[in-house]
Amino acid sequence: MVALSLSSQVPVVVMTGFLGAGKTTLLKKLLCRPELQGTAVIVNEFGEIGLDHDLLEVGDETVVELDGGCLCCTVRSDLTDTLRDLHRRHATGDIELKRVIIETTGLADPAPILATLLGDAYAGHYFRLASVVTLVDAVNGLATLDAHIEAPRQVAVADRLVLTKIDLAVEVEPLQAALRSLNPTAPILRVNHGEAEPADLLEDGLFDPATRSADVQAWLRAEWLAPGDDHEHHDHPHDHDHHHDVNRHGEDIRAFCVRRDEPIPTAAFEAFMNVLWDMRGADLLRVKGLVCLSEEPDKPLVFHAVQHAIHPTVSLGNWPSADRSTRIVFIVRDILPSQVETMLDKLTAQANDTGAQSAIAGKAG
Repeated sequence: MVALSLSSQVPVVVMTGFLGAGKTTLLKKLLCRPELQGTAVIVNEFGEIGLDHDLLEVGDETVVELDGGCLCCTVRSDLTDTLRDLHRRHATGDIELKRVIIETTGLADPAPILATLLGDAYAGHYFRLASVVTLVDAVNGLATLDAHIEAPRQVAVADRLVLTKIDLAVEVEPLQAALRSLNPTAPILRVNHGEAEPADLLEDGLFDPATRSADVQAWLRAEWLAPGDDHEHHDHPHDHDHHHDVNRHGEDIRAFCVRRDEPIPTAAFEAFMNVLWDMRGADLLRVKGLVCLSEEPDKPLVFHAVQHAIHPTVSLGNWPSADRSTRIVFIVRDILPSQVETMLDKLTAQANDTGAQSAIAGKAG
């Protein structure tokens, strides 16, 4: 099955956040906006989103149409079946389908959902992961990060972080510092009472051909990380006994950026991907970056993965900025930067040695 073009695939936004973070309030406000017409929202149960008084039956008990032209549907046997049903209805003209929002339960680790979107053949053909939006309660966020293992994972995989209940929070800066430690690449938005601009939350980001370069630069803001440095040790004043030490936020989750100024042989990068993902795929919460390959140094490779699921790489027509170095942002669990750096360096050296030997053999022949 050959994948459709990016413009033909339906973008999917995954909205996650811990219990009480305000996902329901935000969704209800968003679904009232005319910009959301043609949006399907996938939830576990209709009762969770509290939209019963707005519902108009479409034909079965798993999909309902809202007054504003949006759809709300419950997950069937699995996510792929739900997406398949939406696509079938769209293909037959029963519904308009411009985008999908998947709302996770508060206790859910979003990684399996992302893995389905990135790795399932059917889902990957007709749909594409546009972004992950994680809501964080500004009042209880720090305590939640410390007490619940799922919360740091939700922050770590986000493309956008949304601080809710700002008007009730006494101090937000410590929480923002903790979020930055877990995920230095995601912009942090502040909202009150679910009031937010749809474009700020749902814009397509990396996988939109029109905005891909800009978004690549946005999430490479972590390039200020020195090569091999661990983000949990700098970026903001941080005493070792500080109450929001990132080490307390779930399984030693850390973020770091690997930078290489010299182009990397394609064979080395492919081997790096295969070995690292085979060994530690479950602990690679989010990886994304630009790679300069020796064979095509003028066309950077966009690389994006969530745990074991690796999105098909995309070559850009040109570099989005004057910086032509390889920069890969890792958000990981219990992996040291030195382990990743050493593996990449060894595989690069091996590939360069093999290439040099082949060149010598060719001249000798």
